[in-house]
Amino acid sequence: MSILSGIAKAKLDGQKGLTKDKPILTIEDPDVVYIPLVVGMATDFDVLVKEGDHVCIGTKLAVRKSVYVPIYASVSGTVKGIEKRMHASKRQQQHIAIINDHKNERVKAIDIDNPDEMKQEEIVDAIKELGIVGLGGSGFPTFLKYGHPESIDTIIINGVECEPFLTSDHLAMKRDIKALFDGTKFLMRAAEASKAIIAIKEHKPDLFELLVEEAKNYSDITPVEVEDCYPMGWERKLVETITKKTYDKLPAEVGVIVNNSATAIAVSKGIRNGECISRRVVTMSGNGLKNPQNVDVAVGTPVNYIVEKIGGYIDDEVEGFILGGGPMMGKSVMNDTFVICTYSNAITVLKKENIKPLPCLKCGECTLHCPAHLQPVRIMQAEKAGDADLIEKLNVFDCVECGMCTYICPSKIEVTDMVAKAKRRYQLAQRRKKA
Repeated sequence: MSILSGIAKAKLDGQKGLTKDKPILTIEDPDVVYIPLVVGMATDFDVLVKEGDHVCIGTKLAVRKSVYVPIYASVSGTVKGIEKRMHASKRQQQHIAIINDHKNERVKAIDIDNPDEMKQEEIVDAIKELGIVGLGGSGFPTFLKYGHPESIDTIIINGVECEPFLTSDHLAMKRDIKALFDGTKFLMRAAEASKAIIAIKEHKPDLFELLVEEAKNYSDITPVEVEDCYPMGWERKLVETITKKTYDKLPAEVGVIVNNSATAIAVSKGIRNGECISRRVVTMSGNGLKNPQNVDVAVGTPVNYIVEKIGGYIDDEVEGFILGGGPMMGKSVMNDTFVICTYSNAITVLKKENIKPLPCLKCGECTLHCPAHLQPVRIMQAEKAGDADLIEKLNVFDCVECGMCTYICPSKIEVTDMVAKAKRRYQLAQRRKKA
């Protein structure tokens, strides 16, 4: 750990009261859904359907080429074709358009006769075939975490949800408490782990009481409360807090695998019922919405459709930001036509504030609070100077773009954006060297 480790955390104004006490609202499926041919940053897919094909909820539409990840239909109806449209990645991406017949015909993505008798390899294969990815926003294929189970002792289920506004995991865990524990048990068997920990933030008595009660049925699954600070939900921070151990690249180095709570729920529903990830619970929140709400929607539902169904924007004349994700790590998307994908957990709408940044005070607050123990102000200076060599020396790729340096900056400088630019500068410099 660096001598510059500092505080590495902050207490944020969560704004979770806007949505956490409202029931999840199920939104009527739109007449057309658009299934993104994107997983994380990958866009290499073999499409298995063509225009005019009839599909059901659970029909396999496409498969990623480089790393096997299938994508499934979220509604029943007719394939309209492949269309390019805005995606949460801030780019135009290919989507499979499906005209919804609203009949909700279903097929099982997988069909397992005796789930409780499955072997370790069979559980991993099922997770792979279900197309389950990190549902906390990463989109990382879940089965890849379980390639070397011999070294794993503990599964940590991440229900911390430390970003402001987000409460989708909170409500989904309450709604699907039994599936949460059941999915956790499957993940333990997939990793051959001896114990599991379900972690949530403190000050959530309604959820913690449910977890403690359900845990009475499991001798090897323990709910724990962690400090209410940001970025406690970051995998590295959570592992260090719970196990008191640090690692270099992956939690598996200290015998741990971390999965999001929604991922555990999806594993249970997939293995027990053959359900692919056809729907998501998504937090629609922020000061730019009239009625912030957690919604249950079909994958492929456009954001503007959801906004309309929950009451619209606070003021159509006010310029604002639409973020795919929370306000700290979410990416601003130029319009609201992008859709909910399998790993979407939040859409945040914020009114634009005209804040003029001041010159850097060189106060060191960004370094003091950086959870990755970096020096954001020096990275920013290296970026301004165009110094790719210095950028490399400052370990810029250890940055996870958590937004802490921007949040904490007293001069209101967009430090995180400058660090992201530094990453791109270094990548371009490396490409030029290879050319």
